Amino acid sequence: MHLPSEPSESIMPPPTESLSLIETTGFAGYALIDSGYGRKLERFGTIVVDRPEPQALWAAKLGKAEWAKAHAVFSASGEDEEKGKWRVDKSVPESWQVRIPIAPGSNRSLGADAVTMLCRMQGLWHLGIFPEQYPHWQWMLERIASVKSETPRVLNLFGYTGAASLLAAAAGADVTHLDASKKAIAWGRENQAFSKLEAAKVRWILDDAAKFVAREVRRGKTYHVILVDPPKFGRGPEGEIWDLFTHLPAFLKDCAHLLAPQQSSMVLTVYAIRASSLAFDQLCRDVLAGRGGTFDSGELAIRAPGGYAVPTSLFTRWTSS
Repeated sequence: MHLPSEPSESIMPPPTESLSLIETTGFAGYALIDSGYGRKLERFGTIVVDRPEPQALWAAKLGKAEWAKAHAVFSASGEDEEKGKWRVDKSVPESWQVRIPIAPGSNRSLGADAVTMLCRMQGLWHLGIFPEQYPHWQWMLERIASVKSETPRVLNLFGYTGAASLLAAAAGADVTHLDASKKAIAWGRENQAFSKLEAAKVRWILDDAAKFVAREVRRGKTYHVILVDPPKFGRGPEGEIWDLFTHLPAFLKDCAHLLAPQQSSMVLTVYAIRASSLAFDQLCRDVLAGRGGTFDSGELAIRAPGGYAVPTSLFTRWTSS
């Protein structure tokens, strides 16, 4: 264990007084239909899927007949519920479209009222969208709209297929989208084309997130909104190892240096780990000590109509004063 030779002189952040639960029931292109018995039944566009959900410990509300309407069922392999294979029971196209609306009242400088995402079944149970992030996307658009003095700059780290990046770009932000997967970057570019946002300012960068952020700090770059959505474990384009508990603290310190002096915000989302939202709240308070501002931490969840809320991830959001 590494301990400092001298006591820390950093300003103590305010203590955590409460944690939040942020729920969504989805949007026109997505719905959680039911959950229970370790599964969840969802609709992505016109396609209904049955996927594992270990935290759905309760009994499902709907009967077998409703669950049998799924186009495809994912069966997990071993202890890792993300690995396994799809059983396709009804015709499913190679890819299909799901539209994510931009909230009424949001800035739509490019005239778009939604972005179009392509969903696919490609081995893992992920389909190309994490719909539980919808409240974060709307929060991000509010933060972008609050930047009045210059063009907002958004950095989307571990950006996957680009839903947040394209929503930010449609709102007029200059977006830097980073991911370590060539497939994800290519998928994101396709989503940009299908969204008719070719004129949007999006830099698609294939790189190791930690290396890129460190370089941006040395360059003196800043961003008004930073989205951090890291995996539990991963590898960079050149085999760089990412381990959440080992690397996240130093990584977030670098991210803190990239936040613009004013009108800035950051959101951290953490998935699929045995941990507490309190731990990540306090980590963010530590790396942002002295910046002031407000924190909101807790869990994201999706709720089916008349059913229970399915917890999906932990989060911390920070906004400057």
